[in-house]
Amino acid sequence: MSEKTSLFGGPDFSLERAAGAPKLRIAGIDEAGRGAWAGPVVAAAVVLDPAHIPDGLDDSKRLSAKKRDALYDIITGHAEVGVGYGSVEQVEVRNVLNATMDAMRDAVADLPAPPDIALVDGNKTPLLPCKADAVIGGDGRSVSIAAASIIAKTVRDELMTGAELRFSGYGFAGHKGYGAAAHMQAIQ
Repeated sequence: MSEKTSLFGGPDFSLERAAGAPKLRIAGIDEAGRGAWAGPVVAAAVVLDPAHIPDGLDDSKRLSAKKRDALYDIITGHAEVGVGYGSVEQVEVRNVLNATMDAMRDAVADLPAPPDIALVDGNKTPLLPCKADAVIGGDGRSVSIAAASIIAKTVRDELMTGAELRFSGYGFAGHKGYGAAAHMQAIQ
């Protein structure tokens, strides 16, 4: 769907258009794992093609794993995608906010070319080689940020599923490191 506009109050392309798209390259940036009890922070930067915006983009937390996986394949097939990581060690040494900002910066650096403007989910922006605007609730307002949310969550979920093999008994494949009751029981 070209330059999607949501009929149901979900994310649309209006923030990107207001920032100068399609003339300018707009990257949406989001993270996954910032509130988790275990595992890394993963950030993604996505520059969508305005002529190929996938239907169904939304905040990754509102989508089933099956829908996220399907959208992940579509996004990576039709958009520019960069991914960055904030390791557990970075979180412990620099704190989760700084590890997140580093991961976001690395995600932008991982794009094939720098964007002209970045729309960042949240109330803070990392130092980037382009103009950056913070968008509170951005993964529910901007299709570019929603796409980044899907990429970051899918990548992080895969990492945490793999962690189950290394750290059996914690249930990472199920709760992905977040504060579920099963996770608390395993810690205790």
